[in-house]
Amino acid sequence: MAAKLSGGGGGKYNVEQNSEINVTPFVDIMLVLLIIFMVAAPLATVSVEVKLPTAVAPPQENPPKPVFISIQNDGDVFIGDGRSSPEQLGDDLRRLIRTRNPEEERIFIRGDQQTRYGDFMQVMNALQDNGFYSVALVGEDNSPQSTGG
Repeated sequence: MAAKLSGGGGGKYNVEQNSEINVTPFVDIMLVLLIIFMVAAPLATVSVEVKLPTAVAPPQENPPKPVFISIQNDGDVFIGDGRSSPEQLGDDLRRLIRTRNPEEERIFIRGDQQTRYGDFMQVMNALQDNGFYSVALVGEDNSPQSTGG
């Protein structure tokens, strides 16, 4: 059942849809926040003048260059761009990292898709035998962000 509240068009109770955005509450909130920040900003600054001494801190050491081991599909092993072998791997790595602790050194391994599992395990065993326990395997990133699409 329906009831008509007034006759004809446009009585006291005629409600129309308003599709305009009312920005007045938004402006009111922004003005209140502006006033709060204007009052709080001077309290956040330091007004006492102090002559600070110069700091002579020792320069920070750059993080070590990451060590990459590459294994080609024919089993050839490279440290960076230099050729190595599973037998020489420990000595070559120690020469490369110098005084750094091998147990804390992260080694990145890049292996060809066609690398034999046995060749890969020889490298892993050589690393473990020489105290290099932190190993990361590098793969190709196929996410849409990396291809630009």
